[in-house]
Amino acid sequence: MTQDQTEFSGAKLALFLGPSLLVIRRDDRADIPWPDHWDLPGGGRDGDETPLDCALRETREEVGLMVPADQVIWRVSYPRPRGRVWFFAAHLPASWGTQVVLGDEGQEWRLMPPHDYVRHPKAVPHFAEQLDKYLGSPEFRRRV
Repeated sequence: MTQDQTEFSGAKLALFLGPSLLVIRRDDRADIPWPDHWDLPGGGRDGDETPLDCALRETREEVGLMVPADQVIWRVSYPRPRGRVWFFAAHLPASWGTQVVLGDEGQEWRLMPPHDYVRHPKAVPHFAEQLDKYLGSPEFRRRV
């Protein structure tokens, strides 16, 4: 299904390094949504970039990884109060974990089993919901 990519507020990337999901613990500040929760790379749109460009740029800024666009195998968009959000999934070898460098946002990063993220009490709920959908998708089942 082709979805409109012109109007959206941001994008997230469920980035798997080997079998694990790369997650970022958000800063613990009252002025941001979901403080001190486990998040995924991604964020708000800059200018007229595409949803995928947004997710890949934010991933580079937040964890220092330049994810090749052809490694993104799943995408969906869904409405949120601030506008439409895109959610992507990509898989890279576990060895990419040695290249992760936390950017200016977040307290720490870690690799987490994806099902643990879905059930984690400090996972951002709507990202956990989208990840759960991906974990049940044919695209994910072909990866495992």
